[in-house]
Amino acid sequence: MDDGATARLPSLRGRSSLREEIAETLRGAVISGELKPGVVYSAPSLAEHFGVSATPVREAMLDLSKEGLVEIARNKGFRVTHLSAAELDDITHLRALIEIPVIRQITEAGVAPEVIARLRPLAAGIEEAANRRDFIAHVTIDMEFHLTLLEQAGNSRLVETVRSLRTSSRLYGLRTLTEGSALFDSSAEHAELLDLIEAGDADGAEALMRRHLGHVRGIWAEENAPDPAPEELTGEPPR
Repeated sequence: MDDGATARLPSLRGRSSLREEIAETLRGAVISGELKPGVVYSAPSLAEHFGVSATPVREAMLDLSKEGLVEIARNKGFRVTHLSAAELDDITHLRALIEIPVIRQITEAGVAPEVIARLRPLAAGIEEAANRRDFIAHVTIDMEFHLTLLEQAGNSRLVETVRSLRTSSRLYGLRTLTEGSALFDSSAEHAELLDLIEAGDADGAEALMRRHLGHVRGIWAEENAPDPAPEELTGEPPR
């Protein structure tokens, strides 16, 4: 059991639903690799870190178990699930099949100025989180940014599908990437994407989204594998 790793978890921000806030924080910790796969984490130790009782933590972890992020380790706590390289490739490929054409679609249709204005602070927040090495905030705000953007297609099932795929992702290489510029380059692409969408540049927005997902594929692995060629994100399953 690696309870010491919880020291990197942020404090809570006092939202209305403590269970949901804890679940969001832990979800970001799993996706970002701050909570490590295969390690068992106890509800009491997490509760002590957050300064709450163990009950909302257990409830939050049960929510995450339904999402497949953790599994129950009887009489011990919760174990973060491991995904193979092939599974992570499959997730990235499915995301590309959905997100790339939808970005083109909403750019061609036009996104309301008030939506762009709502997304600008999120894009800035992603960059700020990268600058301060707050990986949990980074993946949490990134999720909100992309799902809000995809909502403009008017297809709730599509949004929930992408939410599920993104929740299943693992970005094990985030901490390593801060040693170079890749994480910051990827973070800055969100503001650039909004510029292209606002300008109605569908070709540019589609190309940027393909490149952006290529960066995601390049940072899910601890080994920091190189980004795939763009064609790997357009139709053919990765080999």
